[in-house]
Amino acid sequence: MKKFGKKSPWILHYDASSCNGCDIEVLACLTPLFDIERFGAVSVGNPKHADLLLITGGVNAQTMPVVKQLYDQMPSPKAVVAVGACACTGGIFKECYNMIGGADAAIPVDVYVSGCAARPEAIIDGVVKALEKLN
Repeated sequence: MKKFGKKSPWILHYDASSCNGCDIEVLACLTPLFDIERFGAVSVGNPKHADLLLITGGVNAQTMPVVKQLYDQMPSPKAVVAVGACACTGGIFKECYNMIGGADAAIPVDVYVSGCAARPEAIIDGVVKALEKLN
C-alpha cells in the first residue's frame, strides 16, 4: 500500500460558499468505501496543524478574509486543493453580484479538482498531487 510520504498529511477542509455537493464528496473520502485515512491522511479542524487545505465553493466578499486567514495560519510547507467547479473558477455562481471567483482569487492554489460535484476518487488524486509539493 502506497503511503503519502515522510509523514501523514493533516488536512483541513473549508467550505467557502458551496452548495454542499463537493463537501459531501469530501466527507465520502473519509468513509470506509474510499477511506483516505488508509494512506495516513488525517482530517483536522485547526489550520495551525494542517499541511493541506481542501477548499470547496467559490470565494465571495464574506469568505475571502476567512480563506486568507486560514491559509496564513497554516505552517509551511503547505498546499491547497480547490475541489469542484466553484472552487476552481466560481462555477455556476461566478456571475453573481457577490462572487469574487475561485479559491485562487484569495490564495495560491496548487491543485484543481474539477467536477460538479467532484468525485471522491478525483479528490483523493488531487490530495496525492498536492502532497508531492510537501515531500
